[in-house]
Amino acid sequence: MYMYKGAVSQNSSVSYCQDARRFSPSQNPSPGGSSPRPSVIGRTGQRPRGDGQDWDAASSSGSSSHANVNSRISVQSPLDIGHIDLPELESEDTLELQFQQLSLPQFCVAILEYVVPLLRTGSRRVTMKVLELLTEDLLLIVDAVSEDVWEDSSLFGLELKEKLLGILDSLGETILYHKNNTDSEQPRLVIVHHRMTFLSVSLFTIRLLQTLLPVEKASSVLPESLLTALFEISVDMPFSLEYPNIHESVVAYLEQMNSENYSIYKQAAEAAYSIECSCNFMTDVRKEGEKNFIDLLELAEKALKSLPYHQYFNLLQEFINICSDIWKSAQVSPVLQAESQKVLLHLLSHPMSNIRTESYHSCLKSVKECLGIHNAIKPVSSVSYGIHFLLHPKVLYEICSFGLQDSQNEVCSAAKFILMYLLQGRLMMTVVTWNKFIEALCPVVPVLQGYADTEEHLGNCILTLSETTAEKDGILPRTARLRAALRLLFSRKPLVRSVALKHLKFHLTLEEKGNLKRPLLHGTILSSIPNLFIVEKPVELKLADARESVFKAETVEKLYEIFISDTIDLVLRKSAAEQLAVIMQDSKMHDIIKKMGAIDRILAYCGECIDQDGKIMEFSLIFQDYSAVMSEAAALLCLLLFDEAARKEMWADTVSCDPYNTPPFSLPAAIMRRYHLPVRVSSHHAVSPNSVVLPFSCELWASKRVSDMLKMAWNLSWFGGTDNLLKLTSYETEAKEFVDTVKLSSEDLISLKITHTTSGLQDCLNSIIQAVSHREVRDAVTTMNFYILNDRLALMCSSGPCGATLKCLAWQPALSRSVCKCKNPKSLLDLVVQPESQAQDETDDLKIPVKQQLQKELIAFFNTLLVSFMSVTDRKDIELTGYFRTELALKLLQYLRVTDAPHFYGLPSLERTLRGMVHVTALPGWSSYSVTIEPFTICKKYLAGLLEVISSFYVEWGGNAMSFMGKGVTKTTILCLLHLSHEMMAQAPNLDWISLWFLPYDGREEQSLSRQGLAWLIPLWVDRDPEVKFTSLAIGSALTSFEAGCFALAESCRNISGGLWGTVINILLDKSECSMVRREGPCVHDEESGVFLTGKPALLALLYHCHFYEHLNEMVKECYLGRYTFDLHCSLEDSLATEKNNLNDLDESISFWRIHSSESQSASSHSTSDTVIISSLPSLGCVSEIPAPTSPPLGIIRDVLVNRLIAQGQSDRTTTASSPCDSQQSVISSHQCAVVTPPLLSAVCSLLDNLLIVTPKDTGIALQRLHILTALSSLINPGLIERCILEMKAPLPRPSHVEYAKIQVLSLLQFVSSLSQLLQSCMLIDTCLVMQDELLMPLLENTFVVLSLRSKDSLGFELSAAVHQTWKDLFSFLAILLRKCGHTSLPFVAAVLAKHWTAVIDTVCKCICLSATHPDLYVACLQFLAILFCEEGKRELCNIEDTSYHPTMAFLLNDDVKSQLSVAKLCELIIQKMVTSLLGVPPEKINQRHQVAEEAEKPENYEGKSFEDVLSRVAASALLPLLAVSKTAQKCALEANLIETCLEQMKHIHAQLNLDSLRPGKAVQRKKDDNLSKELKLIMQLLRNCFFRNEACKAAALGTHLVSVLHSLWPWLLMDDSLMQTTLHLLCVYTANFPPGGTYFRPFLYCK
Repeated sequence: MYMYKGAVSQNSSVSYCQDARRFSPSQNPSPGGSSPRPSVIGRTGQRPRGDGQDWDAASSSGSSSHANVNSRISVQSPLDIGHIDLPELESEDTLELQFQQLSLPQFCVAILEYVVPLLRTGSRRVTMKVLELLTEDLLLIVDAVSEDVWEDSSLFGLELKEKLLGILDSLGETILYHKNNTDSEQPRLVIVHHRMTFLSVSLFTIRLLQTLLPVEKASSVLPESLLTALFEISVDMPFSLEYPNIHESVVAYLEQMNSENYSIYKQAAEAAYSIECSCNFMTDVRKEGEKNFIDLLELAEKALKSLPYHQYFNLLQEFINICSDIWKSAQVSPVLQAESQKVLLHLLSHPMSNIRTESYHSCLKSVKECLGIHNAIKPVSSVSYGIHFLLHPKVLYEICSFGLQDSQNEVCSAAKFILMYLLQGRLMMTVVTWNKFIEALCPVVPVLQGYADTEEHLGNCILTLSETTAEKDGILPRTARLRAALRLLFSRKPLVRSVALKHLKFHLTLEEKGNLKRPLLHGTILSSIPNLFIVEKPVELKLADARESVFKAETVEKLYEIFISDTIDLVLRKSAAEQLAVIMQDSKMHDIIKKMGAIDRILAYCGECIDQDGKIMEFSLIFQDYSAVMSEAAALLCLLLFDEAARKEMWADTVSCDPYNTPPFSLPAAIMRRYHLPVRVSSHHAVSPNSVVLPFSCELWASKRVSDMLKMAWNLSWFGGTDNLLKLTSYETEAKEFVDTVKLSSEDLISLKITHTTSGLQDCLNSIIQAVSHREVRDAVTTMNFYILNDRLALMCSSGPCGATLKCLAWQPALSRSVCKCKNPKSLLDLVVQPESQAQDETDDLKIPVKQQLQKELIAFFNTLLVSFMSVTDRKDIELTGYFRTELALKLLQYLRVTDAPHFYGLPSLERTLRGMVHVTALPGWSSYSVTIEPFTICKKYLAGLLEVISSFYVEWGGNAMSFMGKGVTKTTILCLLHLSHEMMAQAPNLDWISLWFLPYDGREEQSLSRQGLAWLIPLWVDRDPEVKFTSLAIGSALTSFEAGCFALAESCRNISGGLWGTVINILLDKSECSMVRREGPCVHDEESGVFLTGKPALLALLYHCHFYEHLNEMVKECYLGRYTFDLHCSLEDSLATEKNNLNDLDESISFWRIHSSESQSASSHSTSDTVIISSLPSLGCVSEIPAPTSPPLGIIRDVLVNRLIAQGQSDRTTTASSPCDSQQSVISSHQCAVVTPPLLSAVCSLLDNLLIVTPKDTGIALQRLHILTALSSLINPGLIERCILEMKAPLPRPSHVEYAKIQVLSLLQFVSSLSQLLQSCMLIDTCLVMQDELLMPLLENTFVVLSLRSKDSLGFELSAAVHQTWKDLFSFLAILLRKCGHTSLPFVAAVLAKHWTAVIDTVCKCICLSATHPDLYVACLQFLAILFCEEGKRELCNIEDTSYHPTMAFLLNDDVKSQLSVAKLCELIIQKMVTSLLGVPPEKINQRHQVAEEAEKPENYEGKSFEDVLSRVAASALLPLLAVSKTAQKCALEANLIETCLEQMKHIHAQLNLDSLRPGKAVQRKKDDNLSKELKLIMQLLRNCFFRNEACKAAALGTHLVSVLHSLWPWLLMDDSLMQTTLHLLCVYTANFPPGGTYFRPFLYCK
């Protein structure tokens, strides 16, 4: 994955660090000169010196040097690939090469740097290709670049950071560019292009930020242009709805980076939510049926915030109607009334004048409807109840105090009319309504009287409130009328005060004993009353003093005592009263004075004075010439008349009613303005207490981006979502009632449709259907590609809305029709191959690139199609897809030959064809669906073509050392050959097909018999590309699965030192990931004796000579269980330590260059081999206790690898003291920096398993001497396995990590499975290999932990299969362990099993339930249980008591309280399986005795069964010992009616025996081993073990027909000694220590 910055040697090993060895110098160095290459086998041709493009006709005429091919081929060994210039190889400076090439992070950033500016082009095709490239690049960035790049101070980090900042700045400018052009008035296609690009670039940018930049670091990193772009994205309403997860990330970054823009967004989002509430309110209120007032009020309150923006005033009228409906009923909750009133008051006092105006008009409309004159002809009804929502003191106070004096005339007018309707509507109201109105009006009268006037209609109405005549009662109660008349004397208007005199005159003249009171009410006195309380200097009341009081409580008490004393002189008492008056101006003294009772005493004195001398009014008339007295009297009267209006808590809920925090005395500003008061006090409510502060400023509405967001929010909410909005046939008609600010433009609708995936794809489909040209179809398909790409960017893993929509749309027929509109319609398969003549080539040069591009796209499409076919399960679909696969295979084979024709040289075209062939051949049976050609014939044609390619591009050129351009061709060809080898195994009629894989030395007839055999395969094993190497090794493994292949491959390796065994062992010991070992014995030359060794002696000599087992031991110690590789120069020990430190920090472990940031680090690419470490992935851990070797010097590694190449290129004659293993031996102790993975060790385990079979003694000695098994078992890491499984279920930082975690789990499970199989072989050969304390206990501990792995959710088919296979192998190992060493191993097994008993039982139960789908696992599991319980039974029978052996299995089965439920479940499952397989009784009927009997009587349940059924026998083998050792199992058997079931089956067997004896031609004497005898024997054994030491089961059998059944079977038992012995055992167990049983059987026995 590296790119070169200069002309660097292409055979540099540093460029391929995906090899797990981390360093592998070139194995195929390039010779200095060029050589010709044959285009086909046997034909020497001049290699065109082209650049590898699809068409390079000019290059075919180029000249180059010619050489004799045979001279290059006529070497003795096929591995002699050219002279190796060792000094030149050793002179390569690794660090210098590293600095001359790009690392993976640099490569990823370079792509961004060069292609991001291309996103501002006008070409949709260029934009699409760039975005596709960026999407792939992003996947690399996820694993290549760490978020710590922003803190890296190294030169590498600083350079990377600088480039990333420039890229982010360019992305921000690109987003703004396309966003701004979307809004402009341009053609629709241009708008579509800009909008789609804006969406894709925005998605990519956010994904890039999520990958590279933690949110908390955003404020110090991101450029200004990207800040602005993120704000633009945040307020894009269609984007936020379509990609909510991405939008959340945008907001998170915006919050960290720019507080101002984030504040604007938050306000806009709040306004958008308010708009949504407004629309929801209108929708709900217009629904038919009963309304939910609680929800409606909540929506209405939230809708107030956005009302100034959308100004949809119909909402106000609907809300007023809701308020009216709520207040009509007396049964409505007061809470509802209070909430509705709060919203109403907010509307009446809204800061926006137009909203206040509409609110008052709506209220006036309701009042008119309820109290209008049109209701006069109607009988008295509850219509007037509709105005009850206005009949509250708070509402009337709002109208009187602020509505009547509003700056807007329309508001004032509406308020006046509302009050006039109310004041004059008595006749239109019911008594209830009128009384409610008067009750609400009384507290507001002081404010309302301020508007009294003799010249206005409302003023006159107000004056009537205090009017009293003899003819009729007044509107208000008499006391209220008197107070109202007195209050008018403080009016600023003289005429109003004159009217007040008239109203007072009635009260004064009719006063009781008025003629006796002073003064006499003559004309002069009455004429002075209107101005009586109009004083020139108002009394200033300062009752609120923040200063600390200067008075003491003792002083106040003394003054008060003087004031109330009857013995003290009146002058002193008066003086004391005056001093108390001064003290009472200090509000801090009020509480003290109240506690002394001063207030009550003062009121009593005032009453005495008034009773004696008259009322205050009369008092004032007497002393009207004394200004000081009049001022005090007027002030006192004013306070008494306006006291109730001074209480703030009456008008606003926000005022505190805390008695300990009394607010200062003040009057409403409306009273202060409308009256001439004799006191000067502070005022309140200059503005309405119900007024709300506008949540949003005018600048917010003025912002175009915010306005666009809210406009979209209004329309989406109003029409119920994007789908409904876009379905409108005429938006203008539907939106005519909206204000202009919320109407969408045509550009807005286009952007919305494009952003909405479903509508956009439907629009594309319509365009395809209606298209009149291919250009239109191409544009529509390009747009569809945008949607698919956006899905990938938005989700990065699972299918999104685009995929779901495409499944619902019928786009395939529409696209097919457009494709068929060509002049010469043909199948898509026919378009793959278009052979043309040379004349056509000359005349159609312009069409050639188009056709080649079409072929390229078609092959890519077919590859994708073939991958999707993998999931097809329907039988008919499998046939159809199979036919397509075979036909495509034939077309590709034809195209392969066209591509490789001599008239042109097209490497990319050839590689593309081969890649298609890889997809075609990947599924087994791909050749078997042709109706004209036999499958094997197709395979032979494929083999010929592929061998031709591999010969031309590899063998004849000495590997890719001569032509690096053929690397991709070689890789895909080898993979095709691997698939083909397995297909030929399945389709070949005989084994003669191995010879078809041989290559000739030349194509000439005289040399046709000279065969190269399979020698062409050997160079591929040491190829520089690990994928080619591993795949070619797999081909060798497939070919050698037959004897002919073994001989052929061994013969091909004859000239190589060590032969086939030496070759593959050399590869294995050289740290190459390979598990292939040949079965054919090699031919090894013994240098000392000069003789040839063959067979086993040769193998042993080779293993000894290579120090094979020592190398394996080192490999085990170097095993790495993590997920990412290390730096080229780092040691495994350092890497393991780093890994260990980062176990719990996933975010801290994802980078290639983090460990040594000061060095230029190398990066790995993924490999197709399961033994190559997957690079750059977070690892959850590794085995830290394994010794970590350090890195050897690079020179040593280089020498070793060069020696390997030399050894493999020499023949036996040239081999001297040097061998492929000598160099290996020299560095065993050097601890090479090699990485060994679990899959490699799995192959090693398989190899050791085979070696144990071939050479058991020598292999066993080596394993025991080097403790290899102990080292291998220490690598089992159940915790890591479980953690990776949990990681797959948890949301990982990146989607690809799920797949990587899955691969890691699979590799770990495969290793455990392979090791288990190896241990089984060890136990069968020599138990001492396993029965070692340092090995057995840790091994058992890890084994049972793996068996305890549980997952509530499904793991998927592949992972579940791996888990089940691992369980099966572990159970098999445990079974063999107990069978071979039961007495010795049982204590160890029981001790470890006790720690995981419940979890293991759960696993066993799961395995039993999988009997139908996984019979092998079922059998292995129950076999383990059977042997385990048998060994426990033996221990109990022998009375072996060991104090160190606790807990025993008997204890776990019977006495362990924690596991009783699990044990019972296990017993029930085994009994169910036994009874079901024995009788065919469904599990749900087992406990029903009569149904069991009925099932047993059915002949089909017996005749169709075979007792040889493995599952039945396995279940029986587990149940028998379980019943013998477990009381719990016996109890479950009793509850499951197992005894009755067995007896019923014995009856059926007896009947069957009798029936068979009566059949003609059948002998009466039966065989001892027939099925009925075996079944009868098993049943009696089950009964015996049920009765074993269990009186309950014995007692349960007393009432059954056991005696009669045995009596009837006795003749048959006498004929079979084995059956008789089993019967006697049954009787002995039953009667033992059970006298009732013996008594029951005694008569029966005497009779016999």
